[in-house]
Amino acid sequence: MPDVFTKKKRSEVMASIRGRGNRTTELAVADLFRRHRISGWRRHWRVPGRPDFAFPREQVAVFVDGCFWHRCPTCSTAPATNREFWQAKLDINVARDRSVTRTLRRSGWRVVRIWEHRLRRPSDRVRIVTQLVRLLSGPVDKQ
Repeated sequence: MPDVFTKKKRSEVMASIRGRGNRTTELAVADLFRRHRISGWRRHWRVPGRPDFAFPREQVAVFVDGCFWHRCPTCSTAPATNREFWQAKLDINVARDRSVTRTLRRSGWRVVRIWEHRLRRPSDRVRIVTQLVRLLSGPVDKQ
């Protein structure tokens, strides 16, 4: 079915759409940190890749990746329409994720990536907290 808007108008319409927050992802992780009294984190710290959460003193970067946008190997599915567009867009996202992780690690940061679907199950949330606490309390590997 052809679009009812011109390409320019469609771009304006799409640009005007604003998110309603990230309740299932970033805000859920922030709540998890607060409930487990994990402190020292900052939102969107200014390091390469702008991690969702950063623990600057410990040099730990935490990214909360949406399963669709970052192509979760467990539950991501390809869109049924406009496949070429979405394939290219998601390829760019995945390549950027790899590049950011590599750049941060070379700078001495430890990187944690949390898939959106892991925030749904209580047992996975416990594992996330355990892993993070272990990273934050362990020695920093300086190379």
